[in-house]
Amino acid sequence: MTGRDAETGRVISGAREEFGSRLQQAVADGSLVRLTLGGPQGGDATLRQLSVRPVRLRAGPRLAFVWRHETRDVTKNHPPDEALAQLGELIGHRFATAHLFTTSATVHLEFRPNRPPQLHVGPPTESAQPLSTGQSHDRDKARPIPAQTGWLSALGVTTAEGKVRAGMEAKFRQINRFVELLAPLLGEAPLPAEGPLGLVDMGCGKGYLTFAAHDCLRRMTGRPVQVRGVEARPELVALSNRAAHESGLEGLEFVAGNIADTPLEHTHILVALHACDTATDDALARGVAAEAALLLVAPCCHKEVRPQLVPPPALAEALRHGIFRERQAEFVTDALRAALLEWAGYTTNVMEFISPEHTGKNLLITAVKRTRPFDREAAARRVRELAALYGVRRQALASRLGFDLAAP
Repeated sequence: MTGRDAETGRVISGAREEFGSRLQQAVADGSLVRLTLGGPQGGDATLRQLSVRPVRLRAGPRLAFVWRHETRDVTKNHPPDEALAQLGELIGHRFATAHLFTTSATVHLEFRPNRPPQLHVGPPTESAQPLSTGQSHDRDKARPIPAQTGWLSALGVTTAEGKVRAGMEAKFRQINRFVELLAPLLGEAPLPAEGPLGLVDMGCGKGYLTFAAHDCLRRMTGRPVQVRGVEARPELVALSNRAAHESGLEGLEFVAGNIADTPLEHTHILVALHACDTATDDALARGVAAEAALLLVAPCCHKEVRPQLVPPPALAEALRHGIFRERQAEFVTDALRAALLEWAGYTTNVMEFISPEHTGKNLLITAVKRTRPFDREAAARRVRELAALYGVRRQALASRLGFDLAAP
């Protein structure tokens, strides 16, 4: 197996060995910032990701393993030698992707069925202090997108000196949280092995997360990218294009348009964050029709299903309260969306996007296109059973996909 170093252009042979060598060296010289393993295989079905970072405890240097599950995180600290031995057994066996961030490089290793491992090496994206200088649990959190990143200043998130502006702290955290979620998904999605990667962000607003997606996609894959932000307001399109030009970002553009009629040729990843009510369904349906490898949506304003809800008898008394009925409508709507995407041939996951202290609309639905056969009839049955339980007779995504909720 060979790969290519995106920074130096040199040819790399032995992907797993090269990655392991770089990881071992980063731990030894204190340049490790963090390691993320994604694409879990077998074992615990609730496991989503493993994050590893160096910490200094009273007992000495350790590597903190954070096992991220659907509903909980489990943290364990290991001595460096023990940690490296465990990681050697996990990478390529229990996890299909590995993302290594050091102060000198970004390294991505990917395993896919019936294909040799793929290794990509790019320039560093983070500048945390190495462990040898006294890194500890109470240090400032390392960010995938450091405050010194040029386009953050162009968008007004940071000052020219690389300091987060007053009032933009939440936006800065949101940008970095988005990249933390997107990065491992790039390894899980069946993206094409060659050619530019295409991403469309529908209803992108000022484009903060479109810029973040471009940054993440370019650095993580080391390949040409074509990222397009679609926004209905021309003044925001002009502002975002000006910021992209000032930042010298190739393969990033913004166009005026809407979800319903924007062309989606060569779209491998579709993003739609906070599209209102059934606009989220429109975006998902467009992504499915384009056979996108990866979909990410953060739903907003769940109006369609609420009037239809016929509560199960056990919930009838509780759902007479408006706030419970509203939350139940949100749950049912997004649960149906996830189930319909499963039927459409995707593996879905629903997670918290950002802290609820910033917004109640903090759910993120991710969908990775399947590459193996699955039981579509069973998936259809699950959709209809859920709809019948709450008396839902129509739902926008079901209609867009041609799925009859009432069929036997």
